Amino acid sequence: MKVYLNKPGSKKEIHRVKIDKFDAWNVDVTLAHIIVPLLKGFRKELHGAPHIDNEDVPDELRMSDEEKHVYSNNGETDDNWFKRWDYVLDEMIWAFQQKLEEWEEQFASGENDVSFVEAPEEGTDEEGQPMYKMKYGPKHNREYDWEGRKKFQERMTNGYKLFGKYYEGLWD
Repeated sequence: MKVYLNKPGSKKEIHRVKIDKFDAWNVDVTLAHIIVPLLKGFRKELHGAPHIDNEDVPDELRMSDEEKHVYSNNGETDDNWFKRWDYVLDEMIWAFQQKLEEWEEQFASGENDVSFVEAPEEGTDEEGQPMYKMKYGPKHNREYDWEGRKKFQERMTNGYKLFGKYYEGLWD
């Protein structure tokens, strides 16, 4: 992939994007390679922040009813206005960063000792080939923290949701 963009406000409005076939194989990962550095750079140069809904931040960053009233009536922001935006940006960055790492391995422990053996009792497949079954060897002690993985995945999914929800807030 090659991307050519001119500086904002440039008189030359030349924008070219060349996508190779392999760029579209895992679009989520390809985009993460672009999104992570862009969001990190954006976060360093913040000049403003959009309104962030209370349900998208931890309790300690939420706007009180009184602060909501003041904001609604005269646009005054509270002490956590920018902290909420920082939190949302950090969650976006964290989520997309996970696409660039082998995050699932942290939930596995132990050793795999697995082989696949013919299973005549299972019959054959559509092409008449024998079916196989998994057989654990004596060294197999692999365990997986499914609950931890689920919570991790939920946080990632929330980061992607926040990216979509606040996409139009990514201005400078």
